[in-house]
Formats: sequence, structure tokens, C-alpha cells
Amino acid sequence: MAADPLSRVFAALADPTRRDMVARLAVGDATVGELAAPYDVTVQAVSKHLRVLEDAGLVSRSREAQRRPVHLEAEVFDLMTKWIERYRRQAEERYRRLDDVLAGMPEDPPQERNPS
Repeated sequence: MAADPLSRVFAALADPTRRDMVARLAVGDATVGELAAPYDVTVQAVSKHLRVLEDAGLVSRSREAQRRPVHLEAEVFDLMTKWIERYRRQAEERYRRLDDVLAGMPEDPPQERNPS
């Protein structure tokens, strides 16, 4: 997997099952068994998905008596948001400049002359 944190996060979220797990964990912590329930895969397969999310820093596991809930680490989304926001601002600036150019153009195209 990629070395930089942002690449690991995006790579982890490239899989729709992992994105669904993240969405479910946004609502609240869950055990591996609870996360595995809606999927037609083994608990081991879900654990592999969780390992990828853990390696990316998106989730962590804790121990509460016999439970080992998985917890969403929301601060990782700040990293993604800052990256996305930077490029969104650049794109908006380009569109603003294009709007300025278009606004300065004459509304009626020049008429062609008919050679007589």
C-alpha cells in the first residue's frame, strides 16, 4: 500500500464495502460481527477490510470487557477535506476567471460582410 497517509486513505476508500463500513461507523461504533452481518462474506473477510481501514488510520479498535468495538477516527477526514478543498478552490478560481472573460465579451457576434 502507498506510503503517504492521504494515498492510504483514498486507497482504503476505493472499495465500496469499506466505504459502506465507514458510513455505518459514522452512525456509531460496531463490532466486527455487527459490521459483517449485512454482507454475504465471512467475518475473516470483513476483518481484512477493517485491517485496511485501520492501516489507513480511518478506524481503530478498542476493548470494552468482552467487546472489541470498531471506532471511526473522524479526524482522518480532515486530511482528505483539506486536500479536496485546496483543489476545489483552485477550480472555482479558474471558473471565476473564465466567467470574467465571458462577461467581457460582446454579446452579439460580429456580422459577416457580403462581398457585393
